[in-house]
Amino acid sequence: MTTRLHPPDQELWSALAGGDEAAFGQLFERYARAVYNHAFRLCGSWSVAEDITQATFLVAWRRRGEARLVDGSALPWLLVVATNTARTEWRSARRWRALLRRVPQEREAHADPADEVVGRLDDERRMASVLSAVRRLPRAEREAVALCLWSGVPYAEAATVLGISEVALRSRVSRARARLARIFSTDNRQEQ
Repeated sequence: MTTRLHPPDQELWSALAGGDEAAFGQLFERYARAVYNHAFRLCGSWSVAEDITQATFLVAWRRRGEARLVDGSALPWLLVVATNTARTEWRSARRWRALLRRVPQEREAHADPADEVVGRLDDERRMASVLSAVRRLPRAEREAVALCLWSGVPYAEAATVLGISEVALRSRVSRARARLARIFSTDNRQEQ
């Protein structure tokens, strides 16, 4: 890479494809704010937008040899990655909410602050229940849940990370969901 102050994206991406961390840093500095703003407009949450931005640049690093620049700019590709990451996040959040809906709901909305504290403790208890159920899964299924459902990593990338096929990963996630449903069903019957 040349030592110019503001090299074009094509030059930076070529250096990045070769593993140049400095080029990656320059691209990050150049486009992180634009990616963050795009993510924020998609999700409306600053913390989720930060997560999407981080995931976008993680994908950029991992797929640095595959990206196609549009008219010499990396920004369109980064925005597509951010959009896809947001969609994955929405699907993951939707699945997570569906899972939480299966957990018994005992909380009512009250104006009393003490009730709010009790509600938070109840939420923590529910979360502990979910975590306990996930810990009871076999390690392979736990990893699949953590990557695909909680972290929103696309199946193809998670499969690569785990060193298995995408079909095998989808099977693990499906088995984990079924097992979690049975665990919650059994736990709910025992509580009654």
